[in-house]
Amino acid sequence: MERSNHTVTEFILVGFTTDPMMQLVLFVVFLGVYSLTVVANATLIVLICNDSRLHTPMYFFIGNLSFLDVWYSSVYTPKILMTCISEDKSISFAGCVCQFFFSAGLAYSECYLLAAMAYDRYAAISNPLLYAQTMSSRLCICLVVYSYTGGFVNAIILTSNTFTLDFCGDNVIDDFFCDVPPLVKLACDVKESYQAVLYFLLASNVITPTALILASYMFIIAAILRIRSTQGRRKAFSTCSSHLVSVTLYYGSILYIYSRPSSSYSLERDKMVSTFYTVLFPMLNPMIYSLRNKDVKEALKKLIWLTQSDV
Repeated sequence: MERSNHTVTEFILVGFTTDPMMQLVLFVVFLGVYSLTVVANATLIVLICNDSRLHTPMYFFIGNLSFLDVWYSSVYTPKILMTCISEDKSISFAGCVCQFFFSAGLAYSECYLLAAMAYDRYAAISNPLLYAQTMSSRLCICLVVYSYTGGFVNAIILTSNTFTLDFCGDNVIDDFFCDVPPLVKLACDVKESYQAVLYFLLASNVITPTALILASYMFIIAAILRIRSTQGRRKAFSTCSSHLVSVTLYYGSILYIYSRPSSSYSLERDKMVSTFYTVLFPMLNPMIYSLRNKDVKEALKKLIWLTQSDV
């Protein structure tokens, strides 16, 4: 990829604060959040792999979401931790490109994966007797592969268009990672063609999956209303509640950041929203999908019992 401005060889990440004491506090907080993210998601993956009761399409997608969240969080948090404790706040041009690429690729992949999970819930509720046949292993694997392929192909488009912008000498990024809003602020001139690319990617990676999710839930609601018993309706809805919470939190923050014109970017406000979907959300996902899930709780109890027995 060819750079249009050869004077920028590195960027300076401002982070959250310049106060040394607050930086230390943030280091402890982010280290705790990252540790919990890795442990919680890894535990959920182990449970899904080891317990035969969790060998279903729904848990296959949840396991892949946990894997993606560990990877996603690892793109940002280690660099945040280094920025908090080190006087060197710089990130090389190549490092910024890599972080930006994987950030976009994983974010887009998660959008597609959440849409696939919505279809899975629709298949489970609309026709439970044919659920296993409809959501075959081959289809599940294809949906995951398509999610990653679509995410990273679009990340290539976004990365190539962003890093061919002209940066006007200033290399200070008022954020904790390389993202569209702060990089656009550094650009000399953002052409309409670049804004068009952003809207295209927003439509293909966020709006389209959102429409698919909404369509799936319209069919899910229709299927639930056809269930005669109140208990049956409640049970059917409970299988979707975790996914619905996850989708609302993730898509809400993504749409807030990237659905506005570049002229309306507010870096301080965007920084807080970005922190939620890049650092906090990957920690919350395993809790959302397991706290009220009896199968996961039973699998965890079994794993603890087996571990204690071996000791």
